[in-house]
Amino acid sequence: MSVAAAAFAALIAAALIPLTRPMLLRIALAKPNARSSHKIPTPQGGGVAVIAATLLAAGVAIAFAGNAVVTIPLLVFAASVFIAVIGFVDDVRPLPVAPRLLLQASAVAAVLFAIPGELKIVPASPLWLERGLLLIAGLWFVNLVNFMDGLDLMTAAEAVPIAAVIALIGFVGLIPADTAIVAAALGGALIGFVPFNRPVAKIFLGDVGSLPIGLLLGWGLLELAMQGQIAAALLLPLYYLADATLTLFRRIARREAFWAAHRSHFYQRATDNGFTVWRVVGEVFALNVGLALLALASVRLQTMWADLVLLAIGAAAVGFQLHRFAQPRVA
Repeated sequence: MSVAAAAFAALIAAALIPLTRPMLLRIALAKPNARSSHKIPTPQGGGVAVIAATLLAAGVAIAFAGNAVVTIPLLVFAASVFIAVIGFVDDVRPLPVAPRLLLQASAVAAVLFAIPGELKIVPASPLWLERGLLLIAGLWFVNLVNFMDGLDLMTAAEAVPIAAVIALIGFVGLIPADTAIVAAALGGALIGFVPFNRPVAKIFLGDVGSLPIGLLLGWGLLELAMQGQIAAALLLPLYYLADATLTLFRRIARREAFWAAHRSHFYQRATDNGFTVWRVVGEVFALNVGLALLALASVRLQTMWADLVLLAIGAAAVGFQLHRFAQPRVA
């Protein structure tokens, strides 16, 4: 079912994007500015097609699975649509920071509410404390996916390997089947989006795409962690976590307005340092494939020492990549 969901989502996304692009040209045109990575006005909002394709393909696949145990995660779907609407409004007319964060937090809270109360990452921790920390972490993850969506193909280079591994782990029964099917559909929808977003992009995801993508990926990673696959849940998004979090701390240390738009992420500095867009996203994709293999090895080995070694290898690889992006490229 996961493969069928991915293929169906790719076809739907590829069909919807040309249909929605003329409307987005009129109401959601992103014009270049000092913080942009693009040079010409480009419509944003391609995430409308990606998220619609994801939810439709996943819903159909789950409905046709013929398994009473596998049901459509309605609360997760509703939260995804809700946060996509917030993103679309922000794409058309930017929202103030505080209400935007509160609305996003409500979507993250809905996803956390969908997780059974008996499931915890740390069994000894009070439920209220763990869920409170997960709310903060989920809100940060949703926004960091949005922050990192600043280069053609960047989100696809990150999200497709993560989605593929979540779907594969679900296929062998280590996480719920509905999570695996949704992940497969998300990966497929992004593949359908790739021809329109490859450099030079004809359309961007926009907040309407990046926010719900972050929510759905975060949900999948949370399901991994809840099933004891904590190392895998950390390894899969490790590049995004490191780039966005280190950039945030650096901006805070410099007393910059860290909530304002900027282009000081490592991947953005790489383009300023002489890396082409294709080179940046190619190296990020290769790194993420490597992290995906480490995550699969963690799931397979199932020992604390293996997890520690694999996390160290992943951290070293990410550190090397960030250092490489931060240095001017030598011809």
